[in-house]
Formats: sequence, structure tokens, C-alpha cells
Amino acid sequence: MSWKERIILILLAALNFTHILDFMIMMPLGNYLMPYFDLSPQQFSVLVSAYTISAAVSGFGAAFFVDRFDRKKVLLFAYVGFLIGTIGCGLAPTFITLFLARTFAGLFGGLIGAQVLSIVADSFPYERRGAAMGAIMSAFALASTFGVPFALYLANLISWHAPFLLVGFLGIALIPLIMRYLPAMTGHLQAEDAPVQSKWSVITNVFADPRQYRALLFSGLIMFGHFSIIPFINPYMEFNVGFSKNFTPLIYLVGGVAAFFASNILGRLSDVYGKVPLFMICTFSALPMVFIITNLPPSSGVYPGIDPIWALVFGGHWPWSNL
Repeated sequence: MSWKERIILILLAALNFTHILDFMIMMPLGNYLMPYFDLSPQQFSVLVSAYTISAAVSGFGAAFFVDRFDRKKVLLFAYVGFLIGTIGCGLAPTFITLFLARTFAGLFGGLIGAQVLSIVADSFPYERRGAAMGAIMSAFALASTFGVPFALYLANLISWHAPFLLVGFLGIALIPLIMRYLPAMTGHLQAEDAPVQSKWSVITNVFADPRQYRALLFSGLIMFGHFSIIPFINPYMEFNVGFSKNFTPLIYLVGGVAAFFASNILGRLSDVYGKVPLFMICTFSALPMVFIITNLPPSSGVYPGIDPIWALVFGGHWPWSNL
């Protein structure tokens, strides 16, 4: 892998880290937002879905014209708008203003993920794309490992506003680096003498190829399954299972460490053994874990077997016990 390719991956992974952290932190903050604004679970679901619905709308609308522009410019435009919305979340004084800020952030955030994946696809051949995607998606693991626990620490220490402001300031620091080191991405633009496609070709091309619409439908079903559970993991662990706010960051920490190593290892294995077989193995292996985590019995706080381990490491004190 060349130096330029490494720079592209590092920048995209850093950008993906802030983007994913903003999206992920909203869900465990349910423990703070629901009592702060006196929200019901249904109202909190609306708050979470505001981002995803607006992202879906903007992503679908952008599909008709976004390929006519330099991917780098589109990415920067979307990222700046996303950061404005995220900082607005951190400054929101009411439920309505937070809802509007999340909707605004989603309108631009819906463009970011597609542009990141498109840039990777344009920059790396298929034979090395699995490893590149694994490196990019390790940002998800880093967001879980370091981002979410630290953001929850700030929420405990200061307020729920702090995690959004953290993401906003990290993103502002990243923008000059993207402008300086990420090259222009114009290889996908049509040649001047190429025939101009209809604006509806985005839709017609998808439905003309069964592989495309099956892949999109399959991806949609996966996301539907994910987000039927993920937004309520933290409230579920505290309010139903009985874990304290001091313990739940550890869940994200452990899961994030595992995901960090897995995303890089599995990315490389997918280049060797094939994407589909590895995906099927991982999916069916995850099903029992999904069942277990959604059917945990009530606990008084922490499972007894964990206490001695942490007592050895931290001298009898939990790392977040004094927050």
C-alpha cells in the first residue's frame, strides 16, 4: 500500500470516526435525554429516527445528481453541514430544537457514508478493497472503544451537551487536513463526448439489474434489524437489566475492542476467501449473541464474577465509580 493510499485511509477513517460517533452517541444518551426532557420511549425513538429519516431522504435525492461532482467537494460540503447540525445538537435547549438539529445533521450526514465508500471504491482495486474497507470500518470499533465511553464520561462529568460539542470540535480540526491531503476524486466523471444519461437512470439501472436491487433490499433489512435493537441497548441495560451508568460504558469498550480487531482481520480474510462466504459465517455466528443480549435476566448492578477482576486491576474501585 502506497503512502498516498495510507493517507486517504487515515483521513477517511478519522472522518468516519466523528460521523459514526455522532450517530452512535445519540443512542446511549437515551439514559440522559429521556429524564432530562421527560421523554417516553416513543418520543426518544422519534428523536433517534429524525437523523436516519432525513439522511435517507437526502441520500436518495442526492443519488440523482451527486455523481456529477468531485467526490472530495461533495464530502467536504456534507461534512461541514453535518458539523453545523451536530454543534447545534450540543447547544439545543429544548426537545424541539434538538429534534430540528438532528434532522439538519442527518440531511448532510446521509451523504457522508456514501461518499466515503465511493472514494474507497475509486481508490482501491477489488482485490485489495476488503482490507481497505476493513481499515475504514475500524473507525466504528474505535468509536465504540474510545469515543462512546469517553463521551458518556463527559455526559456524566458535565452534561449530555458535551459529547455533541466534542464531535463538532474534532470535526472542525479535521477539515483542513482533508482539504490539504485528500486528492480530488474526479475519475468517475463522464468524458465530454460520452452520452448523457437520463436523470432517472439511477433508478432504472438499479431495477434493470436484479443483483443491485437485491443488494439494496438486503442492506436495508440488515439496517432495519440493527436499529430495532441498538438505540435501546443502553436504556435496556440500565432500566431493565439493572446495570448502572458507571458500568454501561464498559460494554461499549469491550465490544469496540473486539470489533476493532475483527474488522481488520475479517477485511483481509474476505479478500482471500471471498466476501459472501465470510459474511454468512459472521452473520450466523452473531445470531446467538443477539438473542442472548436481548434476553438478559435482571441484575443488581454488575454480574458477581466480574467484580474480582476489576478489583485486581483498579484496587477495588470501578474506573467510573467516582463520577
